[in-house]
Amino acid sequence: MKQYEEVIKFMEANSGFSTLALLYQNLDVTSWKTKTPFASIRRIVQDERYFFKIKPGLWALNSRKNDVLEILNIKKDNQKLTDEFNHSYYQGLLVEIGNIEGYSTFVPYQDKNKKYLTKPLQDFISIREFYQFTYDNIIRRAITIDVSWFNERKFPASLFEVEHSTDIHNSLLKFLELQDFNTHFNIVADKAREKEFLDKINSVAFNAIRDRVNFLDYDRLSIYHSKAFELNSIKKNIRI
Repeated sequence: MKQYEEVIKFMEANSGFSTLALLYQNLDVTSWKTKTPFASIRRIVQDERYFFKIKPGLWALNSRKNDVLEILNIKKDNQKLTDEFNHSYYQGLLVEIGNIEGYSTFVPYQDKNKKYLTKPLQDFISIREFYQFTYDNIIRRAITIDVSWFNERKFPASLFEVEHSTDIHNSLLKFLELQDFNTHFNIVADKAREKEFLDKINSVAFNAIRDRVNFLDYDRLSIYHSKAFELNSIKKNIRI
C-alpha cells in the first residue's frame, strides 16, 4: 500500500478526517522508506487530489467533504455554528498539548459539553473541578478562562483565551486579576487580530502584564500541537 493510501485508509476509518496529531499517533510508518515520516505525512495531506484543509492542523478527504462538514457541524450559511466549532476546536488543541506536557487541564464548566471534533471537551480535560488556588473573587474570574494548565502544585502555569470573535480587552482584564501569580498568559486568535492585540496590550492599563502576555495565532498553535505529538511519538521509541 502506498503512503498516501495509508493516510486515506485511516481517514476513512475516522469519519473522513483527522488532525495531523492523530495521523502521527496511529499510522504505522515503520515500513516507510523515509527518515522523515512526519514530514511525509504533512506533504501527503496537502495533495489537493485527495485532501482538503478544514482548519490549521485538521484535514479531510475530498470524497467525504459533505459528510465531514455535516459531522463537524460546520455550516457555511451559519456563522454562529462555525464560530462555535472554531472556538472549541482550538480549545481542544490546547487541552491535548497540556495533557502531553504533563499539566492538569481544565475548561470552563459551561464549555465541557461543547464538541472538540466529535467528542465533548470533558472527555479530554484531566480534572473535573477547578483548583481553588486563591481567593474566591479571583477564582470567579479565572474559572471562566477558556483553557487552564495547572502545575503539580495545583497553581495555574499557563492560561489561554481563545478570541475568535470576542473582545480581547475582556480577556486581558482576566489576566490582570492574576498578575501576582507566576503564570504565562496567552491570547489565541487569528493572525489578523495581532495588531488589535498589540494596540490593547500597550494600553497603560496593562503595564503590569504587558511583557507576560503572548499572542499565539492559529497556525502556530496547530504547529505546536502536531509537533508535541510528533515528539511524543519519537520519545516512545527511544530509551534515554
